[in-house]
Amino acid sequence: MSDPVRAAIADAHRREWARVLAATVRVARDLDLAEECVQDAYVSALDAWLRQGVPANPGAWLTTAAQRRALNAHRRAAILRSKLPMLIVPDAPETPDGFPDDRLRLVFTCCHPALAREAQLALTLRLVCGLTTAEIAHAFLVSEPTMAARVTRAKKKIAAARIPYRVPSPEELPDRLDAVLTVVHLVFTAGHAGYSGDDLVRPDLVGRALDLARTLCALMPDEREAQGLLAQLLLHDARRATRLDPDGRLVLLEEQDRTKWDRDQIAEGLRLVRSSLRGGRPGRFALQATIAALYTEAPTYADTDWSQLRAVYDLLLAAWPTPVVALNRAVVVAMVDGPAAGLALIDALAPDPRLAGYHYLPAARADLLRRLGRFAESRQAYETAIALCDNAVERAFLTARLAELTRPPDGTPTGRSPHSPG
Repeated sequence: MSDPVRAAIADAHRREWARVLAATVRVARDLDLAEECVQDAYVSALDAWLRQGVPANPGAWLTTAAQRRALNAHRRAAILRSKLPMLIVPDAPETPDGFPDDRLRLVFTCCHPALAREAQLALTLRLVCGLTTAEIAHAFLVSEPTMAARVTRAKKKIAAARIPYRVPSPEELPDRLDAVLTVVHLVFTAGHAGYSGDDLVRPDLVGRALDLARTLCALMPDEREAQGLLAQLLLHDARRATRLDPDGRLVLLEEQDRTKWDRDQIAEGLRLVRSSLRGGRPGRFALQATIAALYTEAPTYADTDWSQLRAVYDLLLAAWPTPVVALNRAVVVAMVDGPAAGLALIDALAPDPRLAGYHYLPAARADLLRRLGRFAESRQAYETAIALCDNAVERAFLTARLAELTRPPDGTPTGRSPHSPG
């Protein structure tokens, strides 16, 4: 395969997979069949694009190819007439329910309340984001076989229960909204700090999450949690240009050049934060947006309102009692009450099996041990974090920190939250 075709196929997979799959599901009416047809379309593109050249619109080409395969499969089964009385062409400007985003429709389908929450999220990340089973397992802190079984069961349940491929009616939205928001948040997280590979950021996933978050806000303009989600994503992504130095090395939040942050995104994000906090107790997405705002509004890292951050984390932990939230709170506590206090909280979390493969825990622990002058223990913790880390950029950063322990410490504390946006 020539390099231009190889690059075009890879780019189309990153950018167009979700759109092609979502459009094909409308025709196939079966998730397994749709996946198979899309995979076949990408394979056929290898030969066709070599002979004919890369099309002007690769996504449309792939969608047409995948949908034709789905239609042929139905014809062979002799049920096309009963299943699809009216064909929907790929470039249709709008679908019958008046909702133009096939990807979000697929998210709502996968987040049907008939499915277990873990299955909803895992299936959506697999289908809409194209994440590998290993990447999804990392996001959920479970083993790869466990996650593969969840995805398989979820697809079978959708087929057996004949769950329709559509955006739910307004009265059905509350039962699915939290799951849909969670999916979009996980999509962004996978793009903002890649679970594996050579790149810290996956712009395709970040862009996909922002698009979906904006669409949700347009669909539900009065939903404060949707506003909070979009606010959080905007504030995190506003720092993208400063997260790596010119040599591709990770730059911590405390060292980033704040003059290069995207001020338009920050202004929009802060407006949404304020809106998400109006009218009643804030939800977990509004609280996460508030945390992002506190980091962003501080003139310098040293000026961050750590006490206020801890107070917001207390609310978030009560609303969303996950070990990752507890870990992030522990790092903030270390900035307020000192590294020993934070370390005690982290050590209390260490036995949780959900964090067994989570490299941010030993990384945070290593940093606090270093600040306490316990260098031998810090070195061991860094080695553990490096062994668990699958992202090349983060692993290089941790390796550099480990190397620094062989030299006299400079005494400078680094209170980076292990899961906060760098």
